[in-house]
Amino acid sequence: MSLRGEPLEADAQLPDGRTVHLRIGVPEDGYIKKRDLDTVAIELSARGEHIAAVNTLLDADESSEALGLLREIVAGLESGELAPTAAAIESLTDRLR
Repeated sequence: MSLRGEPLEADAQLPDGRTVHLRIGVPEDGYIKKRDLDTVAIELSARGEHIAAVNTLLDADESSEALGLLREIVAGLESGELAPTAAAIESLTDRLR
């Protein structure tokens, strides 16, 4: 399984009742073929609106590591430890798993 064709997605229920949708995968790029991309990004959205995006150190083939990151972010958002912002989740993306 590759994050190119099968991104990971989950919803997190924030303490204030809002729901944030998370996607970890290779982002769409109209200029570069997806098979040529290896960048993995975390994208957050709420109510259909894009609210944050951060690139990670993960490669497109590191699905199990991405799943661990997804779970960590969902837990942080749901507990209130993380805000649904790029600045808040960026610190989780700069270390290898």
